[in-house]
Amino acid sequence: MRLRMLSSAVVVFAIAAIGFVAAAQAPKPLAPPYVPEGTPAELGLAGYAKILCSAVFVSGRDPAEGAKNSAYWMIPNGAADRVTYAVDRAKKSVSATLDGITRSVAYYGDQGCVLPARGKNSIVFTPMAVTTTLPSAGTQPWPMGDQADSTPLPATVDRSKLTSAVDAAFADPEALTAAFIVVYQGRIIAERYGQGATKETQLESWSMGKSIVSTLFSLLVKDGIYSLEQPAPVPLWQKPGDPRAQIRNVDLLHMSAGLQFEGNQEPPGAPRRDYPDHFYIYTGGVDVFDYTINRPSEYPPNTDGRYRNSDPLTIGYLIKQAVTKRGETYLAWPQKVLFDRIGVRKQIIEPDPYGNFIMTGYDFGTARNWARLGLLYLQDGIWQGTRILPEGWSKFVSTLAPAWKRPVYGGLFWINGDGAWKLPKETYLMAGAGGQNVWIDPSHQLVVVRMGHYRGTQNRHANIATNKALELLVASLGGPR
Repeated sequence: MRLRMLSSAVVVFAIAAIGFVAAAQAPKPLAPPYVPEGTPAELGLAGYAKILCSAVFVSGRDPAEGAKNSAYWMIPNGAADRVTYAVDRAKKSVSATLDGITRSVAYYGDQGCVLPARGKNSIVFTPMAVTTTLPSAGTQPWPMGDQADSTPLPATVDRSKLTSAVDAAFADPEALTAAFIVVYQGRIIAERYGQGATKETQLESWSMGKSIVSTLFSLLVKDGIYSLEQPAPVPLWQKPGDPRAQIRNVDLLHMSAGLQFEGNQEPPGAPRRDYPDHFYIYTGGVDVFDYTINRPSEYPPNTDGRYRNSDPLTIGYLIKQAVTKRGETYLAWPQKVLFDRIGVRKQIIEPDPYGNFIMTGYDFGTARNWARLGLLYLQDGIWQGTRILPEGWSKFVSTLAPAWKRPVYGGLFWINGDGAWKLPKETYLMAGAGGQNVWIDPSHQLVVVRMGHYRGTQNRHANIATNKALELLVASLGGPR
């Protein structure tokens, strides 16, 4: 892998944004024991209000449907039925109430819905419009636009079996499949929507956003701002004797940094708190970067791979640090440097109340947006003859992280190393809660996008339906290569 590297000199600054013109300030240290504030019910209620706000005002879903199929899942078991909510379309806000407590969340245009800090009614940063430089999608062919391709399917595709594969993705209504797209040899050969969605719908994407974090960071690696092996230049970690100074950027990308941050997939026997950090960054209304970089070290880096939001959030912090230092507009930067270049005209990445992107899960994109990003990786980071990602980045994200005990994780991308999905084991994927997935299968020159709503994953409805669709899809292409 040939990735441009930066010298080992450590950047000694920290930037926090108040508004879209960031002002420099030192990180605010948090007092031990670094635990979430608020009861699980109160925090879950905040998540309910935020998720429902996004379902209504970002995705355009019916409030009752959004509450039933998406908003409920952060509320403690048995409490969701007691939640009442109100949607104010004039103010573009949602309020949710449980046991006398009310949390309200408002919609802020291109920043989506933003949960205010606990005890506050407003956000701290100044929202801004994020615009594309691209012409209307209807004026350009795929992948830069959405013009239909009327040419015959490739001769290697069995149309009947392909139709059966798409049918299987939607066969179980309880799977709540909202979108299914197949891109083969660079072109869309199948596409279907359900649950009121269309190719224009910005759908909940959840942790697929972690792969966007990796992608955006790679652009800074390509520019020589950061390197993989470099100790992560978090100023707070550079004090003498701080074990976090040993954490490298690559450890963060591999989710093996060792920060003390309770995830939602901790190993058996791991200590538990009333409320995990994994969810708190979504429901606490905190400065997510500040909360994360103040976490102490739990175990040495690159010794244990664990699925923890702390690691991609720290990469997000480093992204903001570099972007603001260069004098660029942070909230618009992803659109400018990535999305406009691959035909994505709008992708909603929601921030915390301080203006920090929560790309670990609060992100919304169309199924075609995700298909384009998958295609960029399938093409080894090259888009229509231009290299966008650094050479070797696709290989890096799809290579097993050394500290993971199971063959399932790479560089903020998942790997099908255990064969859980009915695709070759070298397939790698973006994955998010609620059955959001983008599979990249180089051996078949295939990108598959499946999106849906959270309730569809109950009793594995979504997984079973999707795996059947993938199995039939491979058969429609002539079987394994």
